[in-house]
Amino acid sequence: MKKVYLETFGCQMNVSDSERVATSLSSRGFELTPNEESADIVLLNTCSVREKAEHKLYARVGRIRNSGREKPVIGVMGCVAQLEGETLFKKIAGVDFVIGTKAVGRVKEAIDRVLKGDRDVADLGEREPNYDWSVADAQRNSPYVAFVPIIEGCNKFCTYCIVPFSRGREISLAASEIVRQVLELRRQGVKEVHLIGQNVNSYRPISDSGLEKFRGATPFSKLLRAVAATGIERIKFNTSFPRDFHADIVEAINENENLCNWVHLPVQSGSDRVLKAMRRGHAIENYTKKIDNLRASKRNISLTTDIIVGFPGETGEDFEETVKVVEYCGYDAAYIFKYSPRPGTPAFEMADDVTADEKTERFLRLEAVQRERQNKNLQRYLNKTLQVLTEKPSSRGVGQLSGHSTCHKVVNFQGTADMLGKIVNAKISEIKANSLFGEVAETR
Repeated sequence: MKKVYLETFGCQMNVSDSERVATSLSSRGFELTPNEESADIVLLNTCSVREKAEHKLYARVGRIRNSGREKPVIGVMGCVAQLEGETLFKKIAGVDFVIGTKAVGRVKEAIDRVLKGDRDVADLGEREPNYDWSVADAQRNSPYVAFVPIIEGCNKFCTYCIVPFSRGREISLAASEIVRQVLELRRQGVKEVHLIGQNVNSYRPISDSGLEKFRGATPFSKLLRAVAATGIERIKFNTSFPRDFHADIVEAINENENLCNWVHLPVQSGSDRVLKAMRRGHAIENYTKKIDNLRASKRNISLTTDIIVGFPGETGEDFEETVKVVEYCGYDAAYIFKYSPRPGTPAFEMADDVTADEKTERFLRLEAVQRERQNKNLQRYLNKTLQVLTEKPSSRGVGQLSGHSTCHKVVNFQGTADMLGKIVNAKISEIKANSLFGEVAETR
């Protein structure tokens, strides 16, 4: 039995792909191993959103190749594989096969070809019609939390983003299949599902079949209500696109307790001029109205975002507008990135005229503003009781457990192993920079 070591970089969609690849390989005679040194095959599932992610791949293959042991078969999956294709064989010595983002159901066939002696095997084709979206319990990243893709690809073509080229156009999965998966996950004991996609609220199935009886102005809000009706304990969704984030989504959250009170809504910049150059399709006035509506919710919704600093042409005045938006919106967390050009995107042709030093200065300034605002925001949880899904032992110390609240906060607390997989009520006693600490009040 050949052993496979699978390593994943990047987003939740990549994690989800890896889970299904592991499920497929294990059912077809391969053994998944957590030990790279013992592996006959090393699979690297790659990300191309940021430049450093690609550099990680090049360095990673080099370390495997130069490890001193007999070289395993090395395969590259994911977005870098899709974008670079067969050129990877020339760029990185030691890569045996390349699998595109929609060809992941055919990994075994690629491995078989390499084991039979074929060289430079590449499959960048389309997904097969009967592709199996299921994930075996043993291959899930968590036995209590499951990722459920509802839409693939992206039609937005933001000028800085490579995703439409690496993942293709938006294709929404059938609502009936999504609901079937969630019902099966609930039967298996999964407590929390994440509905995932590059832009989940852009969900537009070919047919509304299965959604007719659910209220909502958009297919996504109807889908949220349909998934809520399965009775699974917790539902989260990520990532939302501002232009497609409508009020009926907040209404669905307000009406259904198992739709969790967390929304990730990337703003990217606070300057309308920069947003137009990014081709984001929203203006700050409209964005902040959506934030106001979220803040008015009775559910105390936690807000997080993504921001890019130093986009081509961003002036000091533009950056100050971003600072104002961060101060106004009061995010519980913000993922801030310095702009880096991605070959193949429209922005790559723009003059990268914000210096590295300016990007660093703006990054640090915005990070400090966000941190100050975030620390104030998190105080609202002090002495409050949150429902926490216990997921794993905490790295904080012996006897500590860790999990996520419905508002997607990491919560650590003193507990016992029999609490794993259970939802506990934890009274928050301490606020940390990136997590909360609580004391268990009740276990469900």
